[in-house]
Amino acid sequence: MQGIDVPITAIARRAGVGAATLYRHFPTRASLVTEAFAAQMADCVAALDDALADPDPWRGFCSVIEKVCVMQATDRGFTAAFLSQFPDAVDYERDRTRAERGLAQLVQRAKDTGRLRADFHPADLTLLVLANSGVVGESQQVSLAASRRLTAYLLQSFRTAPTEPLPPPAPLGLQHIHQPQPTH
Repeated sequence: MQGIDVPITAIARRAGVGAATLYRHFPTRASLVTEAFAAQMADCVAALDDALADPDPWRGFCSVIEKVCVMQATDRGFTAAFLSQFPDAVDYERDRTRAERGLAQLVQRAKDTGRLRADFHPADLTLLVLANSGVVGESQQVSLAASRRLTAYLLQSFRTAPTEPLPPPAPLGLQHIHQPQPTH
């Protein structure tokens, strides 16, 4: 077993502690998994805050995209599994709304410098994250390499250049990233 269903004893062994110690700190599987998710969300928030604080909006824009895509490549489905099994464990909507506002601000700042395409839309970030989720390979090393390459390609395409306008953006928001896929 892997992911959220891994036995608590295996987690304790990997952490180098006894199962009793782990249970003292995290009395339920939900509390352990929620803490891991909270730490991951804190990393995402920190990446966005760092990007917004960067005096170079283009560098901040690139930085947050690179960091989030690396996090996603190493996440290997944890976030989606967490949100499906523990949908009410954290205020994900509040964090998502804050992230969307920050990303929209970052996009506008990068556009204002003239380095980000004028037709770039914040929904394109969701498209990027959805595309990046498709590069999760059989190993973390493969996932990271594929994610970095995809991210580099996309960042190059986001730069201002004499190009044809893009088709209109898809109506995507960050809430679309962790929705279950319809089955046919």
